[in-house]
Amino acid sequence: MIVSLSLAAIVLYLSAAGVLARPLATGGQPLRRVGMALAGVAALAHAAVLLGAHRGTLDLHFFAALSLVAWIASALTLLVNLSRPVAGLGILIFPLTAAFVAVDAFLAPRTAPMAMTWQIEMHVTIAVFAFGLLSIAAALAILLAIQERALRRSRFGHWLRALPPLTLTEVLLFRLIGAGFILLTLTLVTGALFVGDLFSQHLVHKTVLSIVAWVVFGVLLWGRWRHGWRGIRAVNLTLTGMGILLLAFFGTKLVLELILHRTA
Repeated sequence: MIVSLSLAAIVLYLSAAGVLARPLATGGQPLRRVGMALAGVAALAHAAVLLGAHRGTLDLHFFAALSLVAWIASALTLLVNLSRPVAGLGILIFPLTAAFVAVDAFLAPRTAPMAMTWQIEMHVTIAVFAFGLLSIAAALAILLAIQERALRRSRFGHWLRALPPLTLTEVLLFRLIGAGFILLTLTLVTGALFVGDLFSQHLVHKTVLSIVAWVVFGVLLWGRWRHGWRGIRAVNLTLTGMGILLLAFFGTKLVLELILHRTA
């Protein structure tokens, strides 16, 4: 059952990305609703896989965590597209989600969820939603950079006309970063309140990197509010903050679970 659901999610995610890419290539968006509907069914199948394969609880092992965060990013992409249609987000995020589903379902070793108190579960839930929101912001920043580059070179292709105006893309980018920053702040606060010994749990590097990412996103939001930062500066800071956050969430987990564990 899990295998069938995983295959269905993979096929549907990839089909959704393909359908969404077609309007961008042709200059119209008649198939956008079809693409988002396919992605919605894929997200439901993916959720069923997460609940079934990981016993309905939070599994924070490396590949399971990747699949969970990818599902959150895809689900949030569907929600964002309800009010601000940005098909390009799905073109970037849905294939990555399909890849993470495939790795977790068919390549990763089976793992058992770790026991957690309700406080730690709350901390982790906030953290993965913060990561998901900021992942979408990073994808949108990439689209923004492509859009600005095309405009500077006066290459007004069909795909460019299918995207929202540059100013609307920037507004959405900073709204996502703002919401992600709030959740990241709550992540740090709940971590300080509920996590006991950082050293025994190998969380020092993760905490330090998360604080650095929080500072980067905070500086970006302050610069936007105080100096009207936008364009490439906003893109670079967004991707820098996301890169640091990626190291915080998955870099240490990769080293501890896949590198040091195998050499032990």
